[in-house]
Amino acid sequence: MSTIQTPPIQTSLVRNFTDITKMRLSVSVVFSSVAGYLLGAETIDFYILFLLCVGGYCMVGASNVYNQIIERDLDALMDRTKDRPIPAGRMSVRSAFVVASILTVIGLAVLYSINPQTAMFGAISIFMYVSLYTPLKTRTPLSVFVGAFPGAIPFMLGWVAATNDFGIEPGTLFMIQFFWQFPHFWAIGWFLFEDYKKGGFFMLPNGKRNKGTAIQVVLYTIWTVLCSLIPVLGVTGRLYLTPVSGVIIGLLGVGLLYYAIRLYKEQTDKAAKQLMLASVSYITLLQVIYVIDKFVR
Repeated sequence: MSTIQTPPIQTSLVRNFTDITKMRLSVSVVFSSVAGYLLGAETIDFYILFLLCVGGYCMVGASNVYNQIIERDLDALMDRTKDRPIPAGRMSVRSAFVVASILTVIGLAVLYSINPQTAMFGAISIFMYVSLYTPLKTRTPLSVFVGAFPGAIPFMLGWVAATNDFGIEPGTLFMIQFFWQFPHFWAIGWFLFEDYKKGGFFMLPNGKRNKGTAIQVVLYTIWTVLCSLIPVLGVTGRLYLTPVSGVIIGLLGVGLLYYAIRLYKEQTDKAAKQLMLASVSYITLLQVIYVIDKFVR
């Protein structure tokens, strides 16, 4: 007689926590903050870096939990989200809200212990993501524009954590990640178009997978690459990029633009997925190159 194997409670709790906070996404956001900190710090304080990681994860995780509470009925309609803890019945709304509230309090307190400006930008990020971006996703394609603001804060947040100052340097980091999000999220919106449609989400700029959308993808890709090269000109204060690193970033940009143009030509889900992967590689390598450039020159 066979018995049904049930996972240990600890395993279920860990899985629910990593799923509800979208661990992979949250870690990638924390990575951006760490890169920003390393760029801004005169000397690296590993305790501050640790606090930034903890506070950053809590804030991003809280945003993701609030998002899933609000969208629980819509998540149940889409294939990619129906197995999330709330729609799958593995976590109640009340439990999720408790988790989100605890993460918010811890995140704000930890970021405030670094400096007040860091906590302020963290609070702005969570407010815009939950109160503006999330409800707008089912109402207008402009939601991507609104969501790009909180999405661009982490890279900048690291610099503010290191310097307790907001100026041209973190503003430039913000601008790079702001423009980058358009080709990235429109690529996702393209190959998940049918699934998003089930939940009533409007993610593409004109609501259609056509040349109009693809042209905008190409244009914002160009803006992303140009913004990424501004530090080479020496006009962004302490944020400077050597010509050698500028050439490398430029080559990465050509690669990203290749996939954007390919989407324009082919207009297929495959091309959109390749652009999405290329965009993730681009922003990750860009941040690594920026940091390496600072420490080797």
